[in-house]
Amino acid sequence: MTERRVAVTGMGALTPIGIGVEAFWKSILGGCSGVGPVHHFDASGLPAQIAGYVRDEEALAAWRGRLGLGPDEPRSLLFSLAAGRMAYEDAGWRPELGGDRVGVVFGSYGDKIDMGRMAEVGYRSRNDGNREIAPDAFFRTYCQSFRGQQLHRLLPHFATSSLAQMYHASGPLCTIQTACTSSAQAIGEAFQTIRRGKIDRAVCGGAECIVSPSQMLMFSLLGVLSIRNDAPECASRPFDAKRDGFVLGEGSAVLTLERMDLAEERRAPILCELAGYGTSCDAYRLTDEDPEGRGAILAMERALAAAGLGPADVDYINAHGTSTQMNDRVETVAIKTLFGKRAYDVPVSSIKSMLGHAVSAAGAIEAVACILALRDQMLPPTINQEFPDPQCDLDYVPNRPRPARVRVALSNSFGFGGHNDCLIFKHASA
Repeated sequence: MTERRVAVTGMGALTPIGIGVEAFWKSILGGCSGVGPVHHFDASGLPAQIAGYVRDEEALAAWRGRLGLGPDEPRSLLFSLAAGRMAYEDAGWRPELGGDRVGVVFGSYGDKIDMGRMAEVGYRSRNDGNREIAPDAFFRTYCQSFRGQQLHRLLPHFATSSLAQMYHASGPLCTIQTACTSSAQAIGEAFQTIRRGKIDRAVCGGAECIVSPSQMLMFSLLGVLSIRNDAPECASRPFDAKRDGFVLGEGSAVLTLERMDLAEERRAPILCELAGYGTSCDAYRLTDEDPEGRGAILAMERALAAAGLGPADVDYINAHGTSTQMNDRVETVAIKTLFGKRAYDVPVSSIKSMLGHAVSAAGAIEAVACILALRDQMLPPTINQEFPDPQCDLDYVPNRPRPARVRVALSNSFGFGGHNDCLIFKHASA
């Protein structure tokens, strides 16, 4: 079977440190932190009171107007379509490029229904006589609480379907939810489908809006969130000895992928080549990674094999790097095992140090950072690197960006449930 080469021809990003790809990249190279106190709800009773939240409400309102979305439309839908429109324009997309040879693969959980809202609905739907909550009364009150908003718009697949409409894509449609690897897996599966000749073009990526009381409480109870509330900009510190957990974030990123020959034929902007994808599962524990990183190693090996490359060819690793004790140590172990002595010569960095962890959207946002690193030959830093950890002793590009020769970049995404998804990007001229 002939395997097609796959080009990345467009991208869009909406993040806590910049709306739009260039604004995002400028903040990355400036080492800017998008983590701050939570203001959009009262977080005073929560252990963690900080997040990587998109705070530019004026810009978001402008995007709502441009996309024709009302004020009650789900935030995750806004994020998805804004990043999708950016990628559409970046790729020079035209309606006639659509059709049944174009697919959409998207990683999203939709909009989270907050527990506070559910409790309020329950209280309002009690029976006047015995004060019990009848199911029919609860559902009726629940629907009314959305003030006419259509409930299906909150579901994960609605963003995927909306992107298909935007791109006139009538090929395969898929919504992926594999926690922290969702959007990386979405990109990888879109890549595989093009490579195998099932489709010619794809729209892929992910969106996440997870910063809510219930989600912050849930992750706090799991003991994985940073509680450095007095210094939020320093809270996300991957691979640092004094890391105390990750910071919840949000955002979105979308890529357009095309068969390389078709992209060249229409003279599309070829940002880079997506050359490899590897996926695996630890099959270990739902909330813990395999301590020896076996699943992570396998995913990296598979991505390199798919690209026809080996560890010696990798110039840069964009780490999953969450800032938890377990993740950072295991990822470091996995890199050392696969790369051997060369692990100490390959720069590794985590942009979650600036963004927090955008969960379903993290892999796609990090893919954008890899592509920009290839474009500008510049490595994004890991900020908040202050205290060396003997167990995390690689080159994490501490605190400042670094010029470097980058021809091949590996992007790692590892998530709850033992999901592992890795992507290989090559410079357009490589």
